[in-house]
Amino acid sequence: MSDTIEKTVAFKSAEGTESEHYARLLQGMAHAVAAKGYADTTIADIVREAAVSRRTFYEHFSTKTECLIALYETASRLALQAVSEAFDPAQPWHAQVEQAMTAYFDYLAQDPVLLRTLFVEILGLGMPGLAARRRVNDEIANFIQVAINSSDMDGCPAAHLTSQMAMTVVGGINELVLQAIEQNRAGDLRELVAPATRLVRAVAAESQR
Repeated sequence: MSDTIEKTVAFKSAEGTESEHYARLLQGMAHAVAAKGYADTTIADIVREAAVSRRTFYEHFSTKTECLIALYETASRLALQAVSEAFDPAQPWHAQVEQAMTAYFDYLAQDPVLLRTLFVEILGLGMPGLAARRRVNDEIANFIQVAINSSDMDGCPAAHLTSQMAMTVVGGINELVLQAIEQNRAGDLRELVAPATRLVRAVAAESQR
């Protein structure tokens, strides 16, 4: 099991609101999708990987779609946590942005299979997947908006980034990642730090006008 999935499962378990079986089912889903892809993964595959019964699965999820969404949301929030921890108010604004982007792409690059789940497989779930993606993107956009608007822009007044502008940043970064996946460059996500950083800086600068 990859370090990323281990951290994802540990993160969920540490919240204290989910059982060990819930965490094992997330792990089982991650393993099954890694081996077969989501479309070919069955509930039997998930419970076998999780070493729990089918009854236990249905105590936590109604469908395999719900299980994938739970893994998606947990892993996405762990990525956001990595970004949050990379922000250092003591550092210059430009350095903060670069550090945050580096932390985000390093987290995503740890596990190409989980990366594909977060950015591709979730899109195949139809409206439930889109709704989960919207919730996660809203959380990330809100974080970006608060972080930028509360930062000292190199001695200039703080920015006034709107929620729409923050979502523009999230959308741009997501497209960069999807392009890297399509081009089989999932292991080279650090190359996205520079363009993503420029995007954030440009949008933040525009918001000061």
